[in-house]
Amino acid sequence: MTEHPFNDLDSYNALPRLASLALSPDGTRLVTAVSELAPDGKSWRSALWQVDPAGERPAQRLTRAAKGEGGAEFTPDGSLLFVTARADTEAKPGEESDKSALWLLPPTGEARQVYGPAGGVSGFAVAERTGALVVATDGLVGAELGQQDKDRRKAREDAGVTAILHEDYPVRHWDSDLGPDRTRLVSLPALEQTSGRAGEATELAASGQRRVSGGAAISPDGRWVAYVADVDVSAAYGERSTVRLVGTDGAGDRLLAGDVADRPGTVYSYVSPVFMPDSNSVLCMRCTESTADGPPRYALVRVELDGGQITELAPDFPHWPEEPVPAPDGSAVYFASNERGRRPLWRLDLGSGEITRLTEGGAFTDLCVAADGSALYALRATIAHPAQPVRLDPRQADQTGQVLPAPGAVDRVPGTLTEVETTVADGRTVRAWLAVPEDASADNPAPLLLWVHGGPLMSWNSWSWRWNPWLAVARGYAVLLPDPALSTGYGQEFIEPGWGAWGGAPFTDLMAVTDATVARPEIDATRTAVMGGSFGGYMANWIATQTDRFNAIVTHASLWNLDAFTGTTDYSYYWIREMGDPLRDQERIAANSPHLRVADIVTPMLVIHGDKDYRVPVGEGMRLYFDLLRHGVRCKYLYFPTENHWVLTPGNSKVWYETVFAWLSQHVHGKDWQRPDLL
Repeated sequence: MTEHPFNDLDSYNALPRLASLALSPDGTRLVTAVSELAPDGKSWRSALWQVDPAGERPAQRLTRAAKGEGGAEFTPDGSLLFVTARADTEAKPGEESDKSALWLLPPTGEARQVYGPAGGVSGFAVAERTGALVVATDGLVGAELGQQDKDRRKAREDAGVTAILHEDYPVRHWDSDLGPDRTRLVSLPALEQTSGRAGEATELAASGQRRVSGGAAISPDGRWVAYVADVDVSAAYGERSTVRLVGTDGAGDRLLAGDVADRPGTVYSYVSPVFMPDSNSVLCMRCTESTADGPPRYALVRVELDGGQITELAPDFPHWPEEPVPAPDGSAVYFASNERGRRPLWRLDLGSGEITRLTEGGAFTDLCVAADGSALYALRATIAHPAQPVRLDPRQADQTGQVLPAPGAVDRVPGTLTEVETTVADGRTVRAWLAVPEDASADNPAPLLLWVHGGPLMSWNSWSWRWNPWLAVARGYAVLLPDPALSTGYGQEFIEPGWGAWGGAPFTDLMAVTDATVARPEIDATRTAVMGGSFGGYMANWIATQTDRFNAIVTHASLWNLDAFTGTTDYSYYWIREMGDPLRDQERIAANSPHLRVADIVTPMLVIHGDKDYRVPVGEGMRLYFDLLRHGVRCKYLYFPTENHWVLTPGNSKVWYETVFAWLSQHVHGKDWQRPDLL
């Protein structure tokens, strides 16, 4: 077998991984966060690297810390702000903290901590023209930020109290408990390169009275902060997201966008506020919330600060805009959106309403716009290559961009990538990526792995470190990455057939595109398997109840008993909006719950779950494994006591892949079971 990083899991784990991008005001510096293995190999550690926007010089490492750095943004004077939990050498005895804090790295000199609240720093934003800051931190409920918050935290610690009293919902998020503190917002004056710590922080007090979620934005002139606050509508309906506006002096907190009346289905949620350059309006994503009758729909809107007028900016755009960034002169808005297995960048001309697709191929994130409007910068990834920084023309259509030298480039992947399409019964075209080993042919056909994406409102359109098809391709498998009904990037009409019917169109779409794939001469139709996580795991379970065509199934963090899942997932009300209340409307849950069909399963199944998974609680995996055992299905259960919805640490990730490939080798190739050494 040809030597390649994807042939060896340790070599694969050692590959650098890029995330985030920040551009200096003068356009001469790009900064990205690069994660690499820590010296002990037990975690990944991030550091900030500087990339040449012209693409002429190699990237340079800027920071080194045992606990890593991230979340970088530039100030108007060219200093770099970032978040890290590194030790503050200037802290007084007794004031040391292991919480994340805000640090400043001037263009010359060493980094210093500028703001280290007791609740840590979870995010920040910088006013483009003035350098004023808004910072997100955590404060205990009922305590003022500062000394009172510190004292109450110490009292809990000294008393050995970890209990949390909940008086509203939700109580958990992904893998974190909500409480006993809440996100709070503070504003800070602009920082000088030569100054010490930040000046006096002003708590935006009303934020402590609400559930603040998502990132806060600060206006370019430093006067206003726009933030997302979640508001309860009713116990049956759940919460709704609104955008509020408050002065950086803490005055005038008011609702900017979001009717919170108890009228489900007639109003919207608003998220992701971004100020326009003139500081007089805010861009938001407006969500038409899901109901039993239909899925959500996201649209790009502009909200005027004076009067609150809301204008939808691209009403005829068929996809869901994301990550809007205005042009410096306010004449256009750039955004990303899924489209047919890609995630292009788009330019919306605010004068004419014309929309231009700027990129062809790839998935683009972390868009930055040069202050003079001359260039765009973003991270570009594909199914076949991890994220790399690129430079783009702000007006040219269907470009790929100039790749800028940076860590993390992969010379090649161990196979080829193509696309498969088929037309299903209702006339929709279902497409998929197909990754195939280089030596696969009609004389040497490759076994097929059907990998179903999670979400389900998402798409296979980018590189994945966690679900990487090339690790399987390096071991001789062809990997099919389909976008069935419920996938985004194909219009609302592609989502609707699967809404409330997960076992219907998504299943038949997957089987149809699998049929089209196994008809190819380089694919061995007699050796096939299914893999999936989250919604993909649900589909793996559902497929197991519907057909015996596959030799093996791997189901990770999967939904099994939809009735039990309804009340234990972290956001139960969202699920109820689609599938119904199991006490009053049982038809959809009964029609779609695989646990009711366990007696029909004959395919060997590997069940995988992490204990810290709050989105799909571990009870789903426990019940699935027990149900399979008592019905005589060949199965194994790979359990991670310290992992969440994903498997994020290097050692556990390696064991995850080793177990999966051993299971596939046994049931797809007919080889003896080989238990991984560390298990």
